[in-house]
Amino acid sequence: MDGGQSHVICTPPAANVIKTYSPNLMVHPIMRETPSPSSASAIAAPVVAMLANLHSLVIGPGLGRDDLMQATVAEIIKSAREKGTPLVLDADALWLVQKQPELVRGYKECVLTPNVVEFGRLAKAVGVDTGGDTGKEGCKALASALGGVMVVRKGLVDWISDGSDQWTVVGDGKGGRKRSGGQGDTLTGSIGTLLAWRKVYLEGLWETGGNMGREETLMLAAFGGSAITRECSRLAFAKRKRSLQASDLTEEVPVAFETIIGEKEESKL
Repeated sequence: MDGGQSHVICTPPAANVIKTYSPNLMVHPIMRETPSPSSASAIAAPVVAMLANLHSLVIGPGLGRDDLMQATVAEIIKSAREKGTPLVLDADALWLVQKQPELVRGYKECVLTPNVVEFGRLAKAVGVDTGGDTGKEGCKALASALGGVMVVRKGLVDWISDGSDQWTVVGDGKGGRKRSGGQGDTLTGSIGTLLAWRKVYLEGLWETGGNMGREETLMLAAFGGSAITRECSRLAFAKRKRSLQASDLTEEVPVAFETIIGEKEESKL
């Protein structure tokens, strides 16, 4: 399960390490931290230039909260929104949204993947009183306050909503009995890949014979990512038990994809 090409945009020190992971990764040492002589807009420029060739963009894992990094990401999100690039925002990108919710408000090509704590911070930032409800109604309320952004509130079960009754579902497939820090990266990567496939589908580049719309396919990408991640967790825990680490989920992605979705001839969706 992959998007054809994977580009990793990071700082120079991180790039040297990431390049050793796999020859399949296109690594771009573009990002900078404070202090730097370059402005956020100048740093963002080469990333913005890449957007025309990207089918989706995942922002957040490993980002950090450095002021210059956050400002650079804000510039990238603005440009991605102008170009209609699908976004998945997690981790410290959610910290940025918490500070500047207008960056994503009303952008219906955006998926946020907060955990329960991040969910509470986002709700407070946009003035939503969920009454402690982080489930169905709370998820709908937050998504609605953000103007229809798709929210995937990950947890014991994953509540997924764009704020409407029609596109509010729960991902409650069986997962593993241990949650290790970093498992959310499997979720964001899975959703990001499915969003890339979705963009190609909506552009009519594949002969599928389907006629699903933007809202339906966005929900399918979010739900599919949730289902694949939960299945990865279940499979990894069955092998590793309490020694499970987040990286163990990666090995299970091919089997999880075949189990949950499969190829066109045997699709389970």
